[in-house]
Amino acid sequence: MGEVEIDEGNRLLIIRSHVVCYGNAAEEELTERIRAEIETMWNEPLVSIRLNDVLYRIRFEITSETNKGITDIDIYQNIDPKNNYFRIEEFAHGNISFVDGVGSNSGYFMLENLYPGSTTAAHEYGHTIGLDHPAIIDIRGKGVPGIMYPRGTLVDPEFQYDPTKPAGVTGGTMHPMHRRVLGDDIIQLRLHAMRFKKGKALLGDFTNVYHPNHSDYPITG
Repeated sequence: MGEVEIDEGNRLLIIRSHVVCYGNAAEEELTERIRAEIETMWNEPLVSIRLNDVLYRIRFEITSETNKGITDIDIYQNIDPKNNYFRIEEFAHGNISFVDGVGSNSGYFMLENLYPGSTTAAHEYGHTIGLDHPAIIDIRGKGVPGIMYPRGTLVDPEFQYDPTKPAGVTGGTMHPMHRRVLGDDIIQLRLHAMRFKKGKALLGDFTNVYHPNHSDYPITG
């Protein structure tokens, strides 16, 4: 989720989001890496769009904090559209990171998924600002995969876990490290169609879910 603001003087369309990390595995260094990955990757395309016949360059400004003491009430009562809450733990049910739907502002990250260059944080952030996985996940012959392609996507060999493997077998699918935010990912946000009030608009919506540690709630049955 984020707050979009029109900066008429500088011809900028600024998307501001604030990442709040909590949980046992949340540490300042990791939170900063998540912040930097999101901001860097989403600013790479250098896209501009036209609003009311004026061309605005899109810029993402991401801030962050680690708050191990945050409570469910703190998150539930949040009214700041910039805030996104992610619990980080070593264990996650399903063995994968996730957010609480397309256009949400909360989720749960598994530590193992957050290695440097993983693109996991940038991918999940894409979900929070309204993007889903593409319907077609066989993009062989189409080059670099966009940021929203999920694990298991079929790609050209150089973007696989193992370039020597046939497509679709173990090692023969997209390595997430090869994902990039492309210009089309920005266009899919449909910023030109947003309704601005006093120069601001919301991208995404409030879910404000506090996630307990999955290790405390084993799956049974």
